[in-house]
Amino acid sequence: TNVGSTSFVFQPVTMSLAATRIIAARAVTRRAPVQQQKRGIVDYLTNYPDKVNEMKKIQCKGGTQLGEANPTWLKQPNDKMVAAFVASVAGIGLCRLVVGYYRLATGKGKIED
Repeated sequence: TNVGSTSFVFQPVTMSLAATRIIAARAVTRRAPVQQQKRGIVDYLTNYPDKVNEMKKIQCKGGTQLGEANPTWLKQPNDKMVAAFVASVAGIGLCRLVVGYYRLATGKGKIED
């Protein structure tokens, strides 16, 4: 064998991963962007403004441990109306319950057979 001879040996060409990605990205043909479809209620709900910080400021105004002087559940604008509605429905139910027990105890208001 010739130790000092200059023979050219073909070696496989290897590329780095980054170079391969760049070449592949350039080779891919770019399509025109597809127009986004209109999704109505989904777009409305996903793009709805975030009001959490505003509500948090209202809830934490004056501290959070105020007790009966300024209860946390009555700080929002509509809380008093909701509380009044719930109290009225509970009051009507309690009145009907008392009337029902009275009629049951006295036998009044029976349906005749």
